[in-house]
Amino acid sequence: MPKMKSNSGAKKRFKVTGSGKIKRKKAFKRHILTKKSSKTKRNLGQTTLVAKADEARVKEMI
Repeated sequence: MPKMKSNSGAKKRFKVTGSGKIKRKKAFKRHILTKKSSKTKRNLGQTTLVAKADEARVKEMI
């Protein structure tokens, strides 16, 4: 069976950690930042892990 093509968009958005978990950036940091507090903006800048429920789907794409 031929290998499935990886999703180009997903390749750019997700990284696999050493332990096999998947890192992602947080949403809501692009525009309309004036009404968000400094604390909120600072926390949105950090990376987080993909939810356990979505991990298999993301791994299939990348």
